[in-house]
Amino acid sequence: MRRGAFVCSHSSVRPVKTEIMRTIIHPTAIIEPGAEIGEGAQIGPYAYIGSEVRLAARCRVHHHASIVGKTEIGEENEFYPFVSIGQKSQDLKYEGEPTYLKIGACNVFREFTTVNRGTARGSVTVIESHNTFLAYSHVAHDCRIGSYCVFSNAATLGGHVVVEDYVTVGGLAGVHQFCRIGRHAMIGGCSKIVQDVPPYMLVDGNPARVRSINLVGLRRRRFPSATIRELRLAYQILYEEGLNTAQALEAIRNRLRPLSEIVELVEFISKSQRGITR
Repeated sequence: MRRGAFVCSHSSVRPVKTEIMRTIIHPTAIIEPGAEIGEGAQIGPYAYIGSEVRLAARCRVHHHASIVGKTEIGEENEFYPFVSIGQKSQDLKYEGEPTYLKIGACNVFREFTTVNRGTARGSVTVIESHNTFLAYSHVAHDCRIGSYCVFSNAATLGGHVVVEDYVTVGGLAGVHQFCRIGRHAMIGGCSKIVQDVPPYMLVDGNPARVRSINLVGLRRRRFPSATIRELRLAYQILYEEGLNTAQALEAIRNRLRPLSEIVELVEFISKSQRGITR
């Protein structure tokens, strides 16, 4: 890794084939001393990289992007113009303690996306790998995001939100702090999420309601028809039979096959602290 590199002989940033492994830093970019820049990275005009940032190989930081704080970033991430990554928590309780942001590999952060570090001393915001954040998305302090998620334009997560793998969040949707979003869930655009969203479900509305299983998403990811059928039955028990949550979970355990997806659904709901979206 290169530390504190300020200038490069190249006057512009151009796409580079991975095998070349050339690090390109535009002369107008500011890389603070102490920053670590991986081989093959591309840093565009007027980008800013703070002194405590660790940027792994083959990342691309477009013009006017800002990455600061105790931020560790994996390989092949791309940061579009005017993103703000690693800024301090917006929680009013934050008093300058050392907090962290960790980002995996192969994520895309489109224009004006903002991602904040944790709040309490030593706390961390975590984003895993292969996620896409469209323009104006916001990830607040202490969130934990899995892999292969898509956040549409202006999707917003409050603090301490947990988003599991393969989740899609529609444009202008807002998720209340401390909520959990289960795997393979779909949140419709402009939805207001104030309780946990069980895995495999599609929610929409303000306030949000569970409308069905995420059928299109499950088919796209080639879930077996037998699994989809059992998830449909679980949805019917949870939302159409007039049972309370405890009764519905007991019925699912007794009446459905113990597929891993069904077990996951039951465990997710059983562990909910905020209750589930109905």
